[in-house]
Amino acid sequence: MILVDDPLWLWRGRRWCHLVSDASHDELHAFASRLGLPRHVFQGDHYDLPEDHRERAIELGATAVGSRELVRRLRAAGLRRTPSRPGSG
Repeated sequence: MILVDDPLWLWRGRRWCHLVSDASHDELHAFASRLGLPRHVFQGDHYDLPEDHRERAIELGATAVGSRELVRRLRAAGLRRTPSRPGSG
């Protein structure tokens, strides 16, 4: 399942949220491609998504969740990147 959290992070004058999959990176990359996100912006376990793209992600089937739930689901799936487990994408 594709998940998107709330746009809480301010960077360069914009608010950002995270786009993840709780199933696989392949699922996440395919969904990100549908949104027009280039693969090189993948952050090891998520894509940063500008606030103005969030509604489109939801329209395409992403499930809106809180940040804590997003991280919990990412960890439960074994896809959470940590310093001891860097992501490869």
